Amino acid sequence: MAKFRIRVSTGKACGAGTWDKVSVCIVGRRGESPLLPLDHLGKEFTAGAEEDFEVTLPHDVGPVLLLHVHKAPLALPRPLGPLAPDDAWFCRWFQLEPPGGIPLRFPCYQWLEGAGDLLLREGAAKVSWADHHSILRRQRQEELQSRQLMYRWKTYSPGWPHCLDQATAKDLDLNVKYSVVKNTKFYMKGSSAFAELKIKGLLDRTGLWRSLREMRRMFNFRKSPAAEYVFEHWQDDTFFASQFLNGLNPVLIHRCRSLPKNFPVTDDMVAPILGPGTSLQAELEKGSLFLVDHGILSGVSTNVINGKPQFSAAPMTLLYQSPGNGPLLPLAIQLSQTPGPNNPIFLPTDDKWDWLLAKTWVRNAEFSVHEALTHLLHAHLLPEVFTLATLRQLPSCHPLFKLLIPHTQYTLYINTLARELLIAPGQVVDRSTGLGIVGFSELIQRNMEQLSYSVLCLPEDIRARGVEDIPNYYYRDDGMQIWGAVERFVSEIVGIYYPSDASVRDDQELQAWVREIFSKGFLDRESSGVPSSLDTQEALVRYVTMVIFTCSAQHSAVSAGQFDSSVWMPNLPPTMQLPPPTSKGQAQPEGFIATLPPVNATCDIIIALWLLSREPGDQRPLGTYPDEHFTEEAPQRSIAAFQNHLTQISRDIKERNQKLALPYPYLDPPLIENSVSI
Repeated sequence: MAKFRIRVSTGKACGAGTWDKVSVCIVGRRGESPLLPLDHLGKEFTAGAEEDFEVTLPHDVGPVLLLHVHKAPLALPRPLGPLAPDDAWFCRWFQLEPPGGIPLRFPCYQWLEGAGDLLLREGAAKVSWADHHSILRRQRQEELQSRQLMYRWKTYSPGWPHCLDQATAKDLDLNVKYSVVKNTKFYMKGSSAFAELKIKGLLDRTGLWRSLREMRRMFNFRKSPAAEYVFEHWQDDTFFASQFLNGLNPVLIHRCRSLPKNFPVTDDMVAPILGPGTSLQAELEKGSLFLVDHGILSGVSTNVINGKPQFSAAPMTLLYQSPGNGPLLPLAIQLSQTPGPNNPIFLPTDDKWDWLLAKTWVRNAEFSVHEALTHLLHAHLLPEVFTLATLRQLPSCHPLFKLLIPHTQYTLYINTLARELLIAPGQVVDRSTGLGIVGFSELIQRNMEQLSYSVLCLPEDIRARGVEDIPNYYYRDDGMQIWGAVERFVSEIVGIYYPSDASVRDDQELQAWVREIFSKGFLDRESSGVPSSLDTQEALVRYVTMVIFTCSAQHSAVSAGQFDSSVWMPNLPPTMQLPPPTSKGQAQPEGFIATLPPVNATCDIIIALWLLSREPGDQRPLGTYPDEHFTEEAPQRSIAAFQNHLTQISRDIKERNQKLALPYPYLDPPLIENSVSI
């Protein structure tokens, strides 16, 4: 007979404790024990508790391999028994101390709802080829089979990345749902915003805004220093241009070495901005001209709002980096991809309202491309693919599972909720954006056909767009620092568990994970450059860095500023109610107002972006790992070094931001969530 000490840690979250009865079976190399109840007088497993138990095994099971945990409902007298709700329990970990042996930690970090069983492994991470015992090999296979039954793929829309096969968020497994605190704050926040605009009589008003002055009622809905800056500077050319660098969609601007043939800008047009002694050709050769091309919007389907057809443009915007460390300035805007007499090139020297209307059309194009592609596709749908593949192909003992699972938290929940409340027919995107669901879907299909691996890898994307040295590009500066920190961290973790390139090739679970992402996320399109297998340590480091960066920093960069940029609606209109101008000299204040979105659509979008711009509690910033999946010293040292690196980056960003009229906080590590969770 052998006595084991067992310590059990229950999570602190609301509802984490349980009244149910918990038993364990210890599985060793020479057999397994019967189920051994963990039972004291009174209640066990209260939220936040760590409790010790002593169990006696009737026979020696040998060196411990697994811990089998069984949870059974508390026996209740009828008729209450069948009516008693399932009692969920969040177990953090078990610690098993064999007689005279070294304590073994068994990470769990899972909800167990109602009656159920878990098989837990000691916390040392193991790749598949490192598991030599048949019991352990069978355990990891059975775990994956169970997860693959629970988390299935479906096609939500043709040409989109595949997603979780679940219709409603309420039906999701408890392990991927919002916590009680996060869920409560999320719905309270949405309800308060809805109620405020309803009471003000704005939410149901289908007509036009009466004036820009009246729009300030909307602006007063919620304020932030950044939103106030937008309100004060939205008409300024320098602010208009700066948003291509540090606004919501900082991923389109690229250096222009030759003017597109369908954008016939002339020297005479831009001479007032370029000044004497230079020319377009000279500036092109110098590398001081940049282009933002929204051509992907050309011919896209548009929506009907309040019974009125909406309109879209596919503009091209030429920008000039003034000498020294001067501001980026807009030089010319063409609102469609086909030049001609009905498609004038608008210039800063045009009438004030002509030029402002042209810039506003560009900002509407930014809204459409950002929300459909930069935000929804790249920063939500692809992270969902990474999340599902991780759950389906990597067992919990796998080092990459331990590394990646913090970067998947709540992603399945928020995306399922989005398919219910945002991108379903009749919901927000369909009610209140210029493209609606049909236009969004077309954009995603088009982008999926041209999406490349290099676009998702920040250093390569920066080089490909030729923007390595454009000044005041804080998205690039901060993003590159964070990419470097993540890459160093991933490199250390990979080095611990993969001693050679061959060890990468031989990990069949890793290869299945990569293959499933390629198949379900990138639809087997080899021209994307996305790998379908990984052959080297270097390739693995790059790939995992891309996944973590996309699920954390990139999402923050394109999501956290949505409300700041949009609450003053003329800066980022979600739709346009009149067609793009076909001549100059026609724009007037009344026509400008008539082009902008109606009142109800404005409010609908602002509420959504207010919700989606701020984490509703239960925050886990980049680099924080309250769930200790790694138990060995080497990865724990790497985590500590990563955290220290992020702290230094944050210090540098805060110091720079103190000197800026409009700080750029969206890639400050404490403000970056570990995962796509809102």
